[in-house]
Amino acid sequence: MDEIFLKHKHYWKQKYYLNSIIFGIFIFAVSIIFNHLASNYVDYKAGTYVQDMLLDNLPVININWIINEGVIIFSASVVLYSLTKPEKIPFILKSLALFIVIRAIFTTLTHLGPAPSQTYLDPNDFLIRLNAGRDMFFSGHTGMPFLVALLFWKDRLARYVSLSASAIFGISVLLGHLHYSIDVFAAFFITYSIYHIAQIFFPKDYALSQEKIDA
Repeated sequence: MDEIFLKHKHYWKQKYYLNSIIFGIFIFAVSIIFNHLASNYVDYKAGTYVQDMLLDNLPVININWIINEGVIIFSASVVLYSLTKPEKIPFILKSLALFIVIRAIFTTLTHLGPAPSQTYLDPNDFLIRLNAGRDMFFSGHTGMPFLVALLFWKDRLARYVSLSASAIFGISVLLGHLHYSIDVFAAFFITYSIYHIAQIFFPKDYALSQEKIDA
């Protein structure tokens, strides 16, 4: 605990770090708003259902507790773990914001309707109110944990937990018929690209995230 406190003290007294955190929080908040607006647009424009080889052969299973409570638990764990790695926080914030914005743009480009067989989604659920449930391509449940794995790649435990979460959430949205198979499989490739785009857009923050200091 003392080591974590000393690391925070080391970084928070740096002007660049403070400004980067503030900007990161700002663009992350803007990305959430943009995603909400995009989700509403997609809900209005959603087209018809298309055939999917996997969904046509998979039973429908109610997995709401995984994609809701599971996401909340995973997200809270990421926040708490990130606090132990202050050098990574600016790059994490900006990478997540970039991910959310790019995904929001992608969802507005292709107006696929949800599968008629999809599991019931409680409209009163907090996460459902943020996303209308018709934002198909690509799967955020799959991509976001994979991005976290990339952000903590050198940390074996965080990497394996995040990769496992990505696989579990990806399988869950398929079993719930909440995403098409292409949404899930493409998420890995697009997310990997987003991670490298973030390195180009925010090179100083990426370099900072790789720092090793003796607290």
